[in-house]
Amino acid sequence: MTTQYSRGRRRAAGPVSAPRVAEDLTAERPRDPQREARRRRGPFRQMTDFAAASGLGQKAGIALAATGLALTVTVPVTGPVMATPAPGQAASAVSAAPQPEVTAEAAAQIDFSRSSVVTQGDPDGKLKQLLSAQSAGSITRAASAGSLGSPLAQLITASPFGFRVSPITGGSGDFHRGQDFVAQCGTSVLAAASGTVTFVGWHQYGGGNRVVVDHGNGLETTYNHLSSASVKVGQTVSRGDVVALSGTTGASTGCHLHFEVQVNGEVVDPTGWL
Repeated sequence: MTTQYSRGRRRAAGPVSAPRVAEDLTAERPRDPQREARRRRGPFRQMTDFAAASGLGQKAGIALAATGLALTVTVPVTGPVMATPAPGQAASAVSAAPQPEVTAEAAAQIDFSRSSVVTQGDPDGKLKQLLSAQSAGSITRAASAGSLGSPLAQLITASPFGFRVSPITGGSGDFHRGQDFVAQCGTSVLAAASGTVTFVGWHQYGGGNRVVVDHGNGLETTYNHLSSASVKVGQTVSRGDVVALSGTTGASTGCHLHFEVQVNGEVVDPTGWL
């Protein structure tokens, strides 16, 4: 087939080609799957993920240039990156921290007994634990504080433990063997802790009517200048039980309670136990 032009020239032409079919641009084309994931996350998300995974994301400032603005963000704290177990290796073997080796002598004695738990609401339990573990004489003041209860409903000190001017003779250098507390005659005197009554009677060295309670392992409390006693020898008492009524018997200048704490027969400052 030929085509005639106006100037008489001819040009051969091939057969008419078939019309070109338009390509469907909406058809799904194969793509790199990681590329799509990266596109969805974007550069900002990729950087924050890296900062969080590397442990450097705590209050890290990340400046990103976006439309001419500098954006500063704070990435929350994350835990350390866990190692990926090798093929055939259990995950627990990777995450478990190495344990130090513990050695002991072949004849070493290992005690698996559990110490008793005592709360502040159980002062008798605290005192029992102290006395069962050691002699009363070796208990420190810090450990003994608060282990004895108040011998009166209200404690007001009239004369402290130690050297003083004697209220009887007026001479200096008198050693006061206990603590005097203000108490009207007939006031209830309470046991400072659980124990057994070992003495009820007259104290020939100025204590007047006296009650002694043994709390075990060398610890005793005495109650002096009493008007009367409410217990007898051999009786078991509990903390807070009424053992006597206050008075002014013996070497006394007025109604009060003389309270003593004895450790292995020697008097100590009661304030270290109350």
